[in-house]
Amino acid sequence: MQASTVSSPNYASAVILLRQNTDPGDPEVFLVRRSEKLAFLGGFSAFPGGQLDTSDAEVHVSNSVDAESGAAISCAARELFEELGVLVARGAESLTKGQRVSLRDDLESGRMAWPELLRHYSLRLDGDEFTFVGRWVTPAFSARRFDTWFFLVNCPPKQEPNVIPGELSSGGWIAAGRAHEQWRRSEILAVPPTLHALKTIAEGLTPDLVERFLAIPQAHREPVRRIEFRPNYICFPVRTPTKPPATHTNCYLIYNSQEILVIDPGSPYEEEQQALSSAVDDLVREGRTVRDVILTHMHPDHVGGVNSLREHLDGRVKVAAHRFTAESLSDPIRVDRLIEDGDIIELSGSPRIALRAMHTPGHARGHLCFYEEQTGTLISGDNIVGLGSVLIDPPEGNMRDYLDSLRRMRALPNLSVIFGGHGPAIANPYSRLDEYISHRLEREQSILKAVKEGARTSQEIVARVYTDVSPKAHAMAERAVLAHLEKLEADGHDFSDQEGWHAR
Repeated sequence: MQASTVSSPNYASAVILLRQNTDPGDPEVFLVRRSEKLAFLGGFSAFPGGQLDTSDAEVHVSNSVDAESGAAISCAARELFEELGVLVARGAESLTKGQRVSLRDDLESGRMAWPELLRHYSLRLDGDEFTFVGRWVTPAFSARRFDTWFFLVNCPPKQEPNVIPGELSSGGWIAAGRAHEQWRRSEILAVPPTLHALKTIAEGLTPDLVERFLAIPQAHREPVRRIEFRPNYICFPVRTPTKPPATHTNCYLIYNSQEILVIDPGSPYEEEQQALSSAVDDLVREGRTVRDVILTHMHPDHVGGVNSLREHLDGRVKVAAHRFTAESLSDPIRVDRLIEDGDIIELSGSPRIALRAMHTPGHARGHLCFYEEQTGTLISGDNIVGLGSVLIDPPEGNMRDYLDSLRRMRALPNLSVIFGGHGPAIANPYSRLDEYISHRLEREQSILKAVKEGARTSQEIVARVYTDVSPKAHAMAERAVLAHLEKLEADGHDFSDQEGWHAR
């Protein structure tokens, strides 16, 4: 099986809005929280911004470097106005607050396009008001990818940002250092460019501010490999021959001052194995040792790099997994230590990190999740993913077990984030779990209805029930149908015989 094709990023802009007349040693930024309902980074703290619109390039921007940067500035100005009502344009100072509200409504409702609005009110965009501080590219593990221009912008006098709930749930002024400290205390989730901006601004509005912003390669479109959504939890996506739409499997490096846990080193590709080994080496050079390599389950895209990493570490590291996973991987991957439900894996050193193992079968018989109660962090493997859907494929997969596992995860207290086996972190864990459970139960009822109405084969059921699924995925859908039918039989529905499925 070949790895899936990585999607090309769309162009976007983001605005780091600064409050004027604040202490330059403790500057304030306007930080927003994205709605939990958004498919892309729902629940994350971020800066206002969004995707480039075709009309953005129609706007003339004075003092811009070229047409591309001009379009990015136009996008930044439009998104800032749409999301916060802040209009950064020459001539905007003559507008009243009421006029700006009316213009924002015209733009949001589609009564007036962005270029038309600027022309009609004699407003002009000036590139000198938008300081470029980097372009960041979304890592390849995400289905939605962006090449985002970041701009520093001073909030105009007499304009106050105002979040209208929708794509954004809230927002407010906060000292950059305080916001970064909230992340350090695991109180908010943020992506690397947001964290880099907060940390850089917290160091002060010094003359070398832009230079500090641009001092790292990731600010020049080099994709991030180490993604630390939460302190001490590094998500390191590695390219694997996984099922579409995913192209990567998330390996997690959990560390403190003394030890490292490596969860699911899944890539069979030498280049990816070397990149992961290098990331582990960086943590080891700071005085840590690798305690264990832990496997959530036995599927190839989660275990493909185990032997390579063990060899890189001179065979010193032990591999740990559930006993069912160990049985499936007896050759060629040796499991040295068994993990059972309820086992506590605590790292020596500071901060205290104690992961409670949860045996959560359904996707695989030996599937394990790991819950860290202090911060409400759940490493879910392939039970919950940030990209795509979860295949329950009998006989290894079992739908009844899977739903029980989902309900058990839903009952966890203080759950704040889910780190899945594929895609970005999930910042709305309870609503996502509710969606998973309700979706499976709705499918089940649709399948039962199809059988009662005369569908006899898996193909006939898929044709009636999976109308929202591409024909290319029908083979996998048939396996999911089988899992649902087996669950229905286990629940007491008697409708199978040697000639096909039918209700009795």
